[in-house]
Amino acid sequence: MVQHSGHWQNVLALLVLALFFALGRPAGGANGVEYEYRQAASSFKRLLQDFQKQKDRHEWLLCIDKFRSVYTAQPGGQRADDALFMMGRLYSELYKVSALLRDRQEALDYYCRLLKRFPTSPYRVKAKEAMAGLRMRKGEEATQEDSPATHLQAKKGVSESRPLPEVKERPSVEKNPDQKGLHLAEVTSLRFWSNPSYTRVVIDVDKEVPYTHRLLKRDPAIGKPQRLYVDVNKARMGANLKPMVPIGDDLLRNARAARHTPDTVRVVLDIKSLDKFKIFSLKNPFRIVLDINGIPRKYASKRPFKDAVVRPEGPIPKGSLAKQLALGVRRIVIDPGHGGKDPGGVGHDKRVLEKNVTLEVSRRLARVIRQRLGCEAILTRETDGFLSLEERTAIANTRSADIFISIHANASRNRYARGVETYFLNLATDDDAILLAAQENATSTKNISDLEAILSDLMTNAKVNESSRLAGYVQKALVRTLKPKYKGIKDHGVKQAPFYVLLGADMPCILVEIAFISNPRECRRLNTAAYQEHVVDGIVRGIQSYIEEISPAVLTRQFQEIHARR
Repeated sequence: MVQHSGHWQNVLALLVLALFFALGRPAGGANGVEYEYRQAASSFKRLLQDFQKQKDRHEWLLCIDKFRSVYTAQPGGQRADDALFMMGRLYSELYKVSALLRDRQEALDYYCRLLKRFPTSPYRVKAKEAMAGLRMRKGEEATQEDSPATHLQAKKGVSESRPLPEVKERPSVEKNPDQKGLHLAEVTSLRFWSNPSYTRVVIDVDKEVPYTHRLLKRDPAIGKPQRLYVDVNKARMGANLKPMVPIGDDLLRNARAARHTPDTVRVVLDIKSLDKFKIFSLKNPFRIVLDINGIPRKYASKRPFKDAVVRPEGPIPKGSLAKQLALGVRRIVIDPGHGGKDPGGVGHDKRVLEKNVTLEVSRRLARVIRQRLGCEAILTRETDGFLSLEERTAIANTRSADIFISIHANASRNRYARGVETYFLNLATDDDAILLAAQENATSTKNISDLEAILSDLMTNAKVNESSRLAGYVQKALVRTLKPKYKGIKDHGVKQAPFYVLLGADMPCILVEIAFISNPRECRRLNTAAYQEHVVDGIVRGIQSYIEEISPAVLTRQFQEIHARR
């Protein structure tokens, strides 16, 4: 009898415990699902209000799991379509942050499941709109849907006894009063050019915005490579921006773009090898340029350059750095200025366009370089096509050019302005050079001063000295060739200016203004084969003089003469 009484006491204790837990949580069935849905909705609300949590993928997945529990508990219940829509919504929002295609696909899958299983759901219109946004605007933030509370109030058959707690959408940045109505710029594309030891990446933005960058160290503990990121502020993902651009060269794995905060796009470069890097911006249109230099592992070697000349004992002969290092010239990249939608200067005769003249002169120059100098000559463009200024320099770098020459025809409001001049990259020293740089850069004279910080590290770079020497040889030879044959040839000399097309070049680089297309007489000359051939002859003579000055063979001969005198 005592044992029987003890059994019932245990049963009674279990019932009390069950009642205790029941008071803190609704029982199963519809009420239990309703409670779970409210909890999930509250979690979603907190996530939208916490930007730090939004950066953590785990937080998004936890919230999705809560709505998934609601759906799996009652796949045909009143909250089933609510839960499916919210899972699609969450994956859609997560895709904006992660830019991972699998998140976009998950969102599409849940929206499709909703439309298939609940064809009369009040969410069907919003689901179709969201799917269209995901399919047509992959890289851009999808249009914000109304809050879940709004959908539930419009849902048929939902009684007022179970309203969803209000879930406020996070405000869009465009409508945030703190932004004072500022419209966000769009990051429209990522472009790159590369060779084994150099990669240029360009981030295109549709208007000028501030940006910051940081180099992150490799973290083996979490499997993270060395990374360089750029935060483009006051910006959002563009409609056609690819979240990931595979690069796969010896320096970089890929470039990734994603929304970092509601008004910041972060572009990350995953690095394999890095020696140094440079970042700067160009304008009209605005773009951010990253130059990555490194020594690829499979090419790295401690052995000296095989063509290096063994120097005799004693002091190194005076001369240029290239001469001291016994470097030769094997490959020359020629850049015909302007092209395509950019005609350049329009001649005094309106039918004469700078883009056509520079292309024809460059073709002739390439042919003569191959014939007379035995060097490889490469054109940045061989047809009337448009190339951005940063792309032209990137071609020279990726083709490992030894010399880069950009061909242009000058223009002035003064129709009597005439002559030839040759430029190398540096800060402008006079107003005419500033004005010309602004014209060639397709920007304003005011913006030329912005380049000072970029060029400051070039002041001690030997490349500037080499470019100056090359410009001197070319200008001198050009004037000597043209003056005996044509009247009124004016020697404007060698000048320096911050030309975008020369910015970041890894080799001696110059820009040659072969005449004034705005001058009536020089415009007629530019349109003749004879003048073009004479210009080419002068440029090649100047290049030849430069090559002879730095040629390993010449240096070897000088050493032999020194030894012979001893």
